[in-house]
Amino acid sequence: MRTALLVTGGLALALVAALGVFGGLPSGSGRPATDPSDRSGPSAVGPAVPSLPWPAQGQASVLVEGIGERGDLGTKGAQTPVPIASVAKVMTAYVILEDHPLRAGEAGPGIRVDEKAADTPLSGAESVVPVVRGQQLTERQALELMLIPSGNNIARLLARWDAGSEKAFVEKMNRAARALGMNHTTYTGASGYESTTTSTSADQLELARQVMRNEVFRSIVAQGSVEKPDGSGALPNTNTLLGTSGVIGIKTGSSTPAGGALMWAATGVDRGGNKRLILGVVLHQSPGVNAATGLYAALDASRTLIEGVQHWLSTTGPGPR
Repeated sequence: MRTALLVTGGLALALVAALGVFGGLPSGSGRPATDPSDRSGPSAVGPAVPSLPWPAQGQASVLVEGIGERGDLGTKGAQTPVPIASVAKVMTAYVILEDHPLRAGEAGPGIRVDEKAADTPLSGAESVVPVVRGQQLTERQALELMLIPSGNNIARLLARWDAGSEKAFVEKMNRAARALGMNHTTYTGASGYESTTTSTSADQLELARQVMRNEVFRSIVAQGSVEKPDGSGALPNTNTLLGTSGVIGIKTGSSTPAGGALMWAATGVDRGGNKRLILGVVLHQSPGVNAATGLYAALDASRTLIEGVQHWLSTTGPGPR
């Protein structure tokens, strides 16, 4: 798995940390869902089920919080498990925060950088944050270094800190997935580097719903950058949609087998003027090419899909005219 520490050609970064303040994105290309793999239903959102500009390839799922019983706006693409690359780090963060809860503004316990984390090669084969053996990171700092510049070595460090070994931690990840009803998901590592870590957009959307309820997680993924551990500068967020018209995260993923993947959060405003949290997952965009091409495709497809949901909310979605 290779997730770029800096994605070029993206949009300007800005931040919105509060769960109740969100917005939209510029329009883009896309097509309405028309094939047999599309899924949506009146029971989810009422009679006005939207026709959205779903990605032309891969798979995607979307929900809007506060609409109907669960807010499900549907799923596009066959829900066959595919590699998800660094999107797997969202589950790593979820398990860490379940085992070691943090309050808003709290740094949390110290984590000593071990030899494995410090000696991960900075070869470009995978995304790595430079750290030094014996260095102390706080739990909050480690989560930031994992989620924002997507440090694979930090994900594994957190796993060892929590469970003693990455293998034991992965077992926790899979138990958490089963508990959330993510029955088509298999985690084989804490970072997502292994192509054997697979899931579906519908499964990952359920994780997005759960993890975005955590205030600390929300505040981390809303950051445009994080300070390097040695204080020598900032590392930018790999999610270059962040801050554009209210996008607030969540996590990118990219590799040649996975293509591009993005779990995202944004908002729109319904016809009644109510702000709505929109969550979505786009997977398997341009797989088999290279990580950078796949990630660009996932960001572009997500931007288009977000714009479509926002347009639906403001024109024909729920709420008074």
